[in-house]
Amino acid sequence: MLSPRRHPVLCALLVCALAVLAARPGDPSVGDGVTGGADGSGTGTGTRVARLYRDAAVATQQYERGRHEAEAQRAEARRLEGLLEDQRREIAVLHEDLGRIARAQYRDGGGLPIAARLVLAGSPEELMRGQHALSQAELAVNNAIAKSRRAQARLAADEARAEAAWRALEERNAELAAMKASIERKLQEARTRLQGEADVSAAAGSCRGAVRLDQPETSYTTAWVAPVETYTLSASFGSGGARWAHRHTGQDFAVPIGTPVRAVGAGKVVKVSCGGAFGMEVVLEHRGGYYTQYAHLASIAVDQGERVGTGQWIGQSGTTGNSTGPHLHFEVRVTRELGSGLDPVPWLAARGVRIG
Repeated sequence: MLSPRRHPVLCALLVCALAVLAARPGDPSVGDGVTGGADGSGTGTGTRVARLYRDAAVATQQYERGRHEAEAQRAEARRLEGLLEDQRREIAVLHEDLGRIARAQYRDGGGLPIAARLVLAGSPEELMRGQHALSQAELAVNNAIAKSRRAQARLAADEARAEAAWRALEERNAELAAMKASIERKLQEARTRLQGEADVSAAAGSCRGAVRLDQPETSYTTAWVAPVETYTLSASFGSGGARWAHRHTGQDFAVPIGTPVRAVGAGKVVKVSCGGAFGMEVVLEHRGGYYTQYAHLASIAVDQGERVGTGQWIGQSGTTGNSTGPHLHFEVRVTRELGSGLDPVPWLAARGVRIG
């Protein structure tokens, strides 16, 4: 690792990095501004979780940009370190020149007073030649000293600017990391609260009004999408397990609590339920006589009878009902009821959505 006092002279590159990092992510306190509620007015924990997800994504992007920029600057610094070493070698050569000139002056009588030179000179012409040589030598010494001093001053200034720029860059990266960690901590707290509220509703078997989530503007070029944007596949269709009476009837997507759940295609909400093995769930009817189910939710963002578009947020993932951890249970059926399921993975693949 480079010593901070040996960083390269071209500090402008580091200043550019700081300019890139200066675009700060949104104030983490924005996640505290609750404008939604479980009573259907749009205010509450579900909305706060959705906003914190967005804030966390912005903070992560800013942090990653800063980290990549810092890495690029470090790579450039290693390349430019060679230029700084050239400066140091030049100064060393100047010092050698000074020593050589001083030694030559001493050997040639450069330190003798003018009277002694007159006595020792064989003729006036010889005296003049010697005097000229001494003047040239003194001029060379003065030039070499001035050049050496300028080079040393330039080197010290360059190193000082580089050190200051690197320190500011590292401080900004630390600030971004702290901001990201703060948002993620608030997000985890909000997830816990959201799941607690969902558990109360699921236990009571009573759904509160739809929590209208502030979904960003989206424009899908396809008629079908995956039910969640980022996920890890867990239990698959038809797999066995102690928690299922027969076989697993859908495809599970392991995602954190509060992850926005999307309608895989345009359709109509034909069922909203908040009790039983599936916990909080939504069932949509699509063209062609197919139905999709989204279960174990932590919040529901639609009402029964409502029409939804492709990719519209219909709820947030959770772990309500018969669930061992946060995930989305997704089913494709030929009726709205359990027992008519199809394997969701090839069904989505036939519609241009690759899962995996």
